[in-house]
Amino acid sequence: MLNVYVDGDAFPNLLKPILFRSIERLGIDTFVVSNKKIDIGKSKNITYMIVDAGADEADHKIVEMVQEGDLVITADIPLADRVISKNAHAIDHRGELYSVDNIKQYLAMRDLMEKIRDSGELTRGPKAFSSKDAHEFANQLNSFLAKWCKN
Repeated sequence: MLNVYVDGDAFPNLLKPILFRSIERLGIDTFVVSNKKIDIGKSKNITYMIVDAGADEADHKIVEMVQEGDLVITADIPLADRVISKNAHAIDHRGELYSVDNIKQYLAMRDLMEKIRDSGELTRGPKAFSSKDAHEFANQLNSFLAKWCKN
């Protein structure tokens, strides 16, 4: 059975009940890793891990723990890339399933936008997180779990 790891520091509140229901329904061991207290719900299947403050401390802990076939939920593209390099899976908060086939493209676009911003160019950030995004996440999560949690 796979484990789920949540990059908790920026995990949207709209997604917490969606993830919680899946964890409970399937009995999936889930690790919420963050540098501050995050609450998805009380469950024997959820372990909360608080790491030291620092930009990538939660990412490092997730990469250290994740195993082949596990799922990481994150909006952090470099973290998704590191996870995929360990033959694990990653889904972002808007329902995008990162894979070997698409992660380098996402990483390149992220790096390009960072260079543009660093040059002083004003760019728009991502659109506000919406209930439509939560719905897309729920669909992708359910589809993924249906495929990979066959008992």
